[in-house]
Amino acid sequence: MSQILIVDDNRMNRLLLSRGVEQLGHRVTFAENGRQALEMIQRDAYDLILLDVEMPELDGYQVLEKLRGDIHLREIPVIITSSLDEIDSVVKCIELGAEDYLHKPINPVLLKARLNASLEKKNLRDQQRELMRQRTELLSKFATEQVAEDLLTGGFALGGKYVEATAMFCDIRSFTTIAEAQSPAETIELLNNYYTLMMDAIGNEGGIVNQMVGDGLMAIFGAPIERADHRQAAVRAAKQMVELIELFNQEQVVAKRQPIRIGIGIASGQVIAGYTGTMRRATYTCVGDTVNLAARLESQTKVLGEIILLDERTRAGLDGTIAVIEKGEIEIKGKAQPVRVFAVA
Repeated sequence: MSQILIVDDNRMNRLLLSRGVEQLGHRVTFAENGRQALEMIQRDAYDLILLDVEMPELDGYQVLEKLRGDIHLREIPVIITSSLDEIDSVVKCIELGAEDYLHKPINPVLLKARLNASLEKKNLRDQQRELMRQRTELLSKFATEQVAEDLLTGGFALGGKYVEATAMFCDIRSFTTIAEAQSPAETIELLNNYYTLMMDAIGNEGGIVNQMVGDGLMAIFGAPIERADHRQAAVRAAKQMVELIELFNQEQVVAKRQPIRIGIGIASGQVIAGYTGTMRRATYTCVGDTVNLAARLESQTKVLGEIILLDERTRAGLDGTIAVIEKGEIEIKGKAQPVRVFAVA
């Protein structure tokens, strides 16, 4: 049983049309004009609308325009019921999003056929949306929300493009030594806790974790969804990551477990972003000199005794709320020239 809204300013038309609809097993609600209909549609859920064209307040064309402009209402099927039989009127209604068009007086056999067809299409669309929602949830578990959204809106294709983004690398200091001193179950629990905290901090600032290898992770800010403040977002996330580890270590000490330390390297610039792999198995990633530099900076945190290291391009994107200390120019493997490095205070 479906809920049908009949919109017509003529009382007789409403009553006769409702009789035919109710005989088909559906529930009927009335609206006397377009304005009243829109108020009711915003308030209650309807499976289909039978809409007259010529009405006071708002006519059928205006109602269709309003429905089409609302992302939450445009999927409600609308069948026009009108005494106008000009082809221009039919074409205009279809162009505005109407599902079908019935001429008055309405033939009951045609009414049944058009109602059934429109409701069946709606049910199929509802099933597709539910399937899409489930796919989004499933994809989000493995590919992050942003990648899932990119896949569902843009589709999947191997290949990449140049984007301006910020890359981050993070790992646990002396993880091998820690793992050797505890059971496998404790090591996996530690990693799961660590990743839970890191991914929450990164996700809070709009980043995505696109690689997890052992105790190390790689995160990207500014791709696949572009954002102008990707450098600031990455450093804010890094600060949150350090704060969460400090809180986590307090609990580790109370539980007589080994506290952990992390190192974070961040670099900004042009990267090649896209899906790599095969058509059967692929992952979203970023590659290029900027990504390599972020990884090298993470390694340098051990050498310089700092927790968070940035390159000069990342530093240039920060406002005055984040204090940094210049560490000078250092030699970086793979770079012909020394790199100017900054530590987050």
